[in-house]
Amino acid sequence: MVLKALADPVRLRIVTSLAQSEQDSMCACSMPDTYGVSQPTLSHHLKKLVEAGVLRREQRGNWAHFSICPDTLVLLRDFIGGLIQS
Repeated sequence: MVLKALADPVRLRIVTSLAQSEQDSMCACSMPDTYGVSQPTLSHHLKKLVEAGVLRREQRGNWAHFSICPDTLVLLRDFIGGLIQS
């Protein structure tokens, strides 16, 4: 499910920018401009990433903040590393 979630280019950009960010989370309010998608489209992508366990969602007042689930990325890295070594 993780690979399927990351197969979409917009979702991959979201995860990449969050992983490279110096901030520990990003507010959904700033994301539509960053990724060039409408708010409903962004919400759909974020929901899929949360369902796949790639991102965590935290409600802070009116805004949702998203952060990377490091354990999932470690599992993904190990899986891909195993493919390369085979």
